[in-house]
Amino acid sequence: MLILLRHGRTTANARGLLQGRVDNPLDELGVRQAAAAAALIGPVDRVIASPLIRAQKTAAAFGLPVETDDRWQEIAYGDWEEKPVVDVPAATWAEWRTNLDFRPPGGETLRELGARVRASLNEHAAAAEDANVVIVSHVSPMKAATAWALDAADDVTWNMHLAQAAICRIRLGGGRRVLVSFNEQSHLAGL
Repeated sequence: MLILLRHGRTTANARGLLQGRVDNPLDELGVRQAAAAAALIGPVDRVIASPLIRAQKTAAAFGLPVETDDRWQEIAYGDWEEKPVVDVPAATWAEWRTNLDFRPPGGETLRELGARVRASLNEHAAAAEDANVVIVSHVSPMKAATAWALDAADDVTWNMHLAQAAICRIRLGGGRRVLVSFNEQSHLAGL
């Protein structure tokens, strides 16, 4: 089983900022979210994470060595990193939603993000057929992984929402990919 886990909350998340590659740590709630997610998921065989500290700290909650894979970093927002989401004009969001090659100034396109995530998934898929492999990442790569699981184009990611510390599960085997769950949040109740 491939288990995708979005990192716990950071102060930038709480403030509604585009975070991208800014290397913010988890806030107090984010630390509790990471522990709750690891407890719900239970024992796993392998943990892979983005190199960003918020993903690394979330991955550490499993108590196993963490393999780092740069392809699981958040999308690069370039000049928009740490910009409030509400400050991005509606026309810009509209263009971005209809153009996989839209690039924020100095940033990355959804097509580029999808390509790097799919490359990693294709590399790790065989191991996840017979073991529980957790990948701790960010909202955009997890949405791209879900598109991969559904054999859908990357623009479908605009129709998804993932909470901080949300879990998605993809069963692999026999040449098939089955999305078992998406945006699991029961472990976050009461935090």
